[in-house]
Amino acid sequence: MTEGETWRRVAPEGRRFLRGRGRALGRLAAWSLLESAHTFLGGYGVARALDDGFLAGRTATGLAWLAAAGAGALLGGFALRGVFAGLADLVEPLRDGLVRRAVRQALDRALADPARAPGAGAVSRLTQQTEMARDSFAGLVLTARSFVFTAVGAFAGMAALAPELLLIVLPPLLLGAAAFLATLRPMASVQRRSLDTDEALSDRVGAVAEGLRDIVACGGQAAAQARVEPLIAAQERLARRLARWTAVRTLALGTAGRLPVVALLAATPWLLGRGITAGTLAGGLTYLVQALLPALNTLMAAVGSAGTRLFVVLERFCEPPPPSPAGGGASAPKPRQPDDDGDGDAGGGDRRPNSAAAELRGVTFAYGPGAAPVLDGLDLVVRPGEHLAVVGPSGIGKSTLAALLAGMLSPGAGTVLVAGAAAHREAGAGGPDPRRTLLPQQAYVFTGTVRDNLTHLAAHPGVPVPGDARVLRAVGALGLADLVERLGGLDAEVSPRLLSRGESQHLALAAAYLSPAPLLLLDEATCHLDPRTEERAERVLADRPGTLVVVAHRISSAARADRVLVLDGTRAVCGTHAELPARSPLYRDLVGEWDRTADE
Repeated sequence: MTEGETWRRVAPEGRRFLRGRGRALGRLAAWSLLESAHTFLGGYGVARALDDGFLAGRTATGLAWLAAAGAGALLGGFALRGVFAGLADLVEPLRDGLVRRAVRQALDRALADPARAPGAGAVSRLTQQTEMARDSFAGLVLTARSFVFTAVGAFAGMAALAPELLLIVLPPLLLGAAAFLATLRPMASVQRRSLDTDEALSDRVGAVAEGLRDIVACGGQAAAQARVEPLIAAQERLARRLARWTAVRTLALGTAGRLPVVALLAATPWLLGRGITAGTLAGGLTYLVQALLPALNTLMAAVGSAGTRLFVVLERFCEPPPPSPAGGGASAPKPRQPDDDGDGDAGGGDRRPNSAAAELRGVTFAYGPGAAPVLDGLDLVVRPGEHLAVVGPSGIGKSTLAALLAGMLSPGAGTVLVAGAAAHREAGAGGPDPRRTLLPQQAYVFTGTVRDNLTHLAAHPGVPVPGDARVLRAVGALGLADLVERLGGLDAEVSPRLLSRGESQHLALAAAYLSPAPLLLLDEATCHLDPRTEERAERVLADRPGTLVVVAHRISSAARADRVLVLDGTRAVCGTHAELPARSPLYRDLVGEWDRTADE
């Protein structure tokens, strides 16, 4: 939309708004007229005090005129109270109307494109831009009113004292005002582009923040930075351009604010030659220095900043509604990844290594130099294809052990091996580690299709993406068919915020099942599932080719495992579910508590 179109759209809206507030405008004008009497008395009282009082030897008369000027100042202060009361009657209805319009625009966009919810730009319009318009409008009305009625009082006073004063003062005032007006259009253009960039940056940053976990997990920080940095750079360039135009505007303000005083002083001999008295000259300077020029400077500053901001912001609230999308709005399904071998199974097979799946040798770990060790001299060998459960009280080190096996932590002493190599990879190794997959308690589900959420852990170099046949087998094996159907099928979009914690964990378990990694680590990844669903998931994952390590939150998980590692803070005991009650008092207590809970 061009600036001319913008003005043709904004101006009628502004006129309708002001016509509907005639009573408020009348009260504001009445109080402002009373305030202009203060301006008139200020300069006129000084002139009369000098000419008719002090210079004529009548001190009492001079003091009386100064007292009249002082009374005018009190009158102006009283009028200012009424001005602010009348201002609220204009400003608050504007803010309320803009809020209603912002909400209506957001709803119109949502109805026009149901698949795209209003973003951070709509929030910026509803909050930041609405308040910006409110403050800008209030400042503009206040300063414009002040200048108009101050100029009425000042020009009336100069005309009453000596009309020649207007001939000296008006030309430089008009020159500065013309230079100032020349800056308005380019400043409005820069301001408009700045707001466009601000909205785009808000939307872009909001999208990046919403998918931050996905970005970090996939190593996409550089790509995300590349999307945001150009907008930041554009905002920086626009800020510099706005600063340059502000400098031009400051020069215009200086011309209008200082040149009339210089012209009046330079014309003093000519004025005195025409019979203008010293008191009249002092009164003219008083009008300029104390009333007219401060009001003009304030007006120019308000129009140059608040005025351009208000015009650009109102342009957004006058935008036409978006057109309805053609074709019903149904998005085409994403193309499916090919299955190279044609049987729907993307491979993976039994990828178990010949050596131990994982091994800890004398591992000690503490969270800080002075902290007590969470794990102290732990030795453990996890055999290929084994199902190992890790149990113990809260805070004993179960999640720490999982993090060490996942390579997220490095031991303070000892060695952690996965598939015969160091578990912790050096920075810059690049990409996910194909040797293991970790599922934490907070399930990892992202905005994308159901298929994407089920196959993202299988995206390893050289490994085909699982075909639909294999994905559907995993869905059936884990009992996810009803959830996938409710979401709309494999091509449906998933919104993580609309899923329960249990549903998120269920989807994440299916993604782990499809992962080709030979070592699968579950750190209480089934805690939000009911016992029957948890049992089914663990049995399916245990039958999957590879090794399964489960940090258990229910002792029933330990009963299903090949072996159980009991962490009790003093020593670790590893054995089968059947033999551990005789070897570990802690495990015996855990089993007894489980049995009592099951009986109840």
